[in-house]
Amino acid sequence: MTVVGLGPMGRAMARAFLDAGHGVTVWNRTASRADALVAGGAVLASSIEDALRPNDLVILSLTDYEAMYAVLEPATSELSGRVIVNLSSDTPEKTRAGARWITAHGGTHITGGVTVPPSGIGSRDSYTFYSGPREAFERHRSTLEALTTTDYRGEEPGIAALMYQIGMVMFWTSMLGHWQAIALADAHGLSAQDILPHATATMASLPEFLAFYTKRIDAGDHDGDVDRLAMGMASVEHVLHTNADAGVDTTLPAAVAELFRRGMNAGHGSDSFSSLVEQLKKHV
Repeated sequence: MTVVGLGPMGRAMARAFLDAGHGVTVWNRTASRADALVAGGAVLASSIEDALRPNDLVILSLTDYEAMYAVLEPATSELSGRVIVNLSSDTPEKTRAGARWITAHGGTHITGGVTVPPSGIGSRDSYTFYSGPREAFERHRSTLEALTTTDYRGEEPGIAALMYQIGMVMFWTSMLGHWQAIALADAHGLSAQDILPHATATMASLPEFLAFYTKRIDAGDHDGDVDRLAMGMASVEHVLHTNADAGVDTTLPAAVAELFRRGMNAGHGSDSFSSLVEQLKKHV
């Protein structure tokens, strides 16, 4: 196969394919990034056309779909008959447009959403979402499993990108919460290491909450029998004031408090704080 894009992720993918015994052609604008891979048996193409020409399966590891257009536009004549597995990150809408573009040039587009950093490539404990034409995916599934376990989500090209972005919503927001906690700890003379056991235990408790509220949310049940938004409002105000009193940046806790306040103003004070889901949903 061909791997296009040799940032840290692309290099990890090319290495995983080589380790699995696959022949690998690579291409990158900065050719020197391929040096270690070439030493390990990869073939460096001198142009994007030469990269696409020898293989039916092409893996893209680029910044986004605009980068895909920029890289592949000069070589659209080489796309016909090839399966393009785009593991670049972007929105579901841009992914769908990219799939149409590849199809219009005679290729087959498979979307991928890799859920791990480069260090997770090559592990069966890691997984990647895929969507697109089933026949093409099944034909190359065993090859793609050199990277991670595969999680095929159907033919619609945007669904793999959506699942990836859902994970990113949770990851970035959760990690920012941890950074906020570290900043608050630092203001009181504590290090990140000092609070790590408490932070880890807090994160480890979340799956129980996710499972409990998922059933209720899907049933439209925001009954305040276990918790009430008004109680949560008091708690997030305490968090906000604690950070403010310590002189720590309050952008994040203020945004959380504002969302709770919106729920209160909408009359949900006696409902569960899961009712905030309704504030966040798309309103037609």
